[in-house]
Amino acid sequence: MPLPFLTADHDFGDVAGDAPLPYADRDRWRRPYRPGPWRVLMAAVELLLASYLLFATVIMLLARSVTGALTCAGVAVLFIVAALRLLRAGVWVSAHGLRQVHLFHTVTLGWDEIAAVHTVQQPVKWLGMPRTVQGQALVVTPSARRRGRGGAGVPLRPLLTDNNADFLSRPEAFDRAADTVEAWATELR
Repeated sequence: MPLPFLTADHDFGDVAGDAPLPYADRDRWRRPYRPGPWRVLMAAVELLLASYLLFATVIMLLARSVTGALTCAGVAVLFIVAALRLLRAGVWVSAHGLRQVHLFHTVTLGWDEIAAVHTVQQPVKWLGMPRTVQGQALVVTPSARRRGRGGAGVPLRPLLTDNNADFLSRPEAFDRAADTVEAWATELR
């Protein structure tokens, strides 16, 4: 079964004359980078725990403990959903705008709500934990239209950082992803 959210739609080869937005269908939401090894590792651990819980569900059913089996199966389903959502998390772009998918919520901005997308040096969270380190972040500057809708005073989170689960110890991948998102913003704003 193919999992399209695990792959980028564009192979970032060194092809001369490669257009920044080589997609035929720009209306489709796509992630311009592949998930990093830390994100995939965390999802794999969650799926491993879910498999143990499903095995425990079978054992509890054989022992005729229906409530215990239902509890284990429910927790296993939660682990599976969390793993899939974790793999889907990240920045997605289309002709409609920019979407930042988090574990529990999603923020979508239309291109008319974005004034600029640029890379800055600033303190960033290390793997999403409270600890911060100096690094690079791809940030969005909201347009006046966004600020007029109650967006003033609400800081937008950085889209990407070079110390998150996708780009830790992969500075080239961060640079490619940031350049691609900036290219989408430049062309479609």
